[in-house]
Order: sequence, then structure tokens, then C-alpha cells
Amino acid sequence: MERATTFTAVPGWGGVVIGVTALAATPIAGTPDGTRWLTVWLGEAVLAIAIGVAAMRRKAHVNGTSLSTAPARRFLLAYLPPMAAGAVLTAVFARIGRIESLPGCWLLLYGVALTTGGSFSVPVVAVMGLVFMALGSAASLGPAGWGPWLMAAGFGGVHIGFGLVIARRFGG
Repeated sequence: MERATTFTAVPGWGGVVIGVTALAATPIAGTPDGTRWLTVWLGEAVLAIAIGVAAMRRKAHVNGTSLSTAPARRFLLAYLPPMAAGAVLTAVFARIGRIESLPGCWLLLYGVALTTGGSFSVPVVAVMGLVFMALGSAASLGPAGWGPWLMAAGFGGVHIGFGLVIARRFGG
């Protein structure tokens, strides 16, 4: 009954692939101190969005569900505002030369997006969001040198770990 009113097309295997690409981006990006780092991670974000959308569409197709259902729309309406806030703050931090603040910002706001969107999905999605929020808080409040490691832990490790859980327990 609960699955009938929740958005279940969150892609576990897509999350695993996103995690692998994030781990690959980490050493290429280096430290958050300039244009190279920002360019690599923005490219990774575009790649992750493409992977996520393709995996979501595939999972919905395999499960015979539609991405235009009310639960999917509610998920999207809760997920997108924090992501938009992250995009705006990325431009602000880049403009004022505070690139080192982006790891905490991105992890925290992505966590908020997953937590809010996850309220319309399977519970593990919201839990994953809380883990991202904890990493974002640590990156924001800790030394700047923690940022790249926490980005790898979150966008890499957390995506892989939770992706495997979602794939196993919620069908791909």
C-alpha cells in the first residue's frame, strides 16, 4: 500500500555509477582552490544528472511505472528547490572567490534535496539525505582541507553504499 503512494523510481544502480564517477573525479579535481576544481565538479554534476535521469527512466520502464505520477511530481517539487539554491550559491561563492566553501554547500543542500524529496519516496532516500547533510555540516564547519575528502565520501561512497541498498531492496 505504501509503495502505491511513494516515488519508487529512485535508481539504486544509477547511484552506484554516480558514486564511481564521483570517486574518479576526486583526484582529477584536486583541491578546491580554483577554476580547475570547479570545472571538474560541475562536469561531474552534469554527468551525474544524466546518469540519474537515464537510470530513473530505465527503472520506471522496467517496473512499468510512469515518471509523471503524482508521487513523482511531489518528489521533484521537494527535490528541486534545494538543488536550485545550490546552483545560485555556487555562482555566488565562485564570484566572491570562496570556492573552498562549495563542498559543504553542495553536500548540505544535496542532503536537504534528498531528505525533502525522500519524504515522498522510500525511507532509505531520506536517510541518505541525512547522511549527506551530516557530511555537509562537517565540511562547512571543519577545516577546508576536509572538503575534498568529504565530497569523495558523500558523492562517491554514500552513493555507492545507498545505491546498493536501494538496488537490492527496491528493485534496481
